[in-house]
Amino acid sequence: MNGTPWRNSAARRARVRGSLLGGAIGDALGNPVEFLSLAGIRRAYGEDGVRGLVADADGAVGRITDDTQMTLFTAEGLIRAHSRAMSKGIGGAETALVRNAYLRWLDTQNHPAPPARGGDDPVRTGWLRQQRFLYARRAPGNACLTGLAAEHIPDPTGPLGRPGPVNTGSKGCGTVMRSAPFGLIGEGAETGFGLAYRCAQITHGHLTGAYAAGAFAAIIAHLMEGDSMAGAVLRAMELLARHPGHEETTVALRAAVDLAAQGAPTAEKVESLGAGWVAEEALAIAVYCALVLPGADQVARALLLSVNHSGDSDSTGSICGNLLGARHADVQLPPSWLVLTEGRAVIAELADDLCLEFEHAVEWPQERYPVC
Repeated sequence: MNGTPWRNSAARRARVRGSLLGGAIGDALGNPVEFLSLAGIRRAYGEDGVRGLVADADGAVGRITDDTQMTLFTAEGLIRAHSRAMSKGIGGAETALVRNAYLRWLDTQNHPAPPARGGDDPVRTGWLRQQRFLYARRAPGNACLTGLAAEHIPDPTGPLGRPGPVNTGSKGCGTVMRSAPFGLIGEGAETGFGLAYRCAQITHGHLTGAYAAGAFAAIIAHLMEGDSMAGAVLRAMELLARHPGHEETTVALRAAVDLAAQGAPTAEKVESLGAGWVAEEALAIAVYCALVLPGADQVARALLLSVNHSGDSDSTGSICGNLLGARHADVQLPPSWLVLTEGRAVIAELADDLCLEFEHAVEWPQERYPVC
């Protein structure tokens, strides 16, 4: 990561906030219906499905899940990696420090409150892990949980196109739903693609899981540079096609693009792309919803389309929200949903910190983002 200042910083900050907050809104929309079939959603909420934030099984409205939790820790890991590179003049620690960030997330799943730091522990440190609302276990992906126990740190300079050694058969959507920040840092689509790919292999070994994460980060990066949704997707597919073993991800994205060209969206069309439990399907569903309803005035409709289906509604909603927020910025997010979304202030603060670090290489207080 080279620390090059971003152009038009005010607009970029609005898009970074939009992406992280949009993902949280989509996550919160999908959370209560994640394990319902489309028929079950319609029985519970009417023929049009959910039309806004609804209460979950505990009666709470606006709760996020592991999708947003892990996305926030991805952003924190990238802030700390960049800060280290700028202060020490040594790069290349991104995958290791993102993995450390995921270990902090793992603490939120295994403890009711922040556990004590021990000795020179580089993991149990920093500001984000102190946020109590993150200490909630909301159906985290098994590969994310077990993969972190494998202690694998991918080679930050190794070639792409090889399966990873951890959970070798897994291509769950956990690789994609946490990867928006790799495209938000202003380092370009190719860099974002590679970082997302390698960090996906911390927990998931299947090539498609890594490529779907990389393609998602590349789409986000292109949107951050001002591309249209359609242009960003097509350019990401061109990048994807350069790498061996990309075909499954490319086929899924091509299906989403072709389906979006067929006119009026329906939940049945969404379901034709899959259920979203695996990486390429989750990405395809989110991309379809963002493509078929591309306007700034259609953000709410696109988010609702992305969660009203039989499958992993919170993940597809989260990914779609990341895309829409990066395209249209925070000002286009539905305000009545935004104010009810859990952790809104912390998410916005972290988004601003991400921007500040990559714009200015800030000297952070050690208790906030320790340099390890």
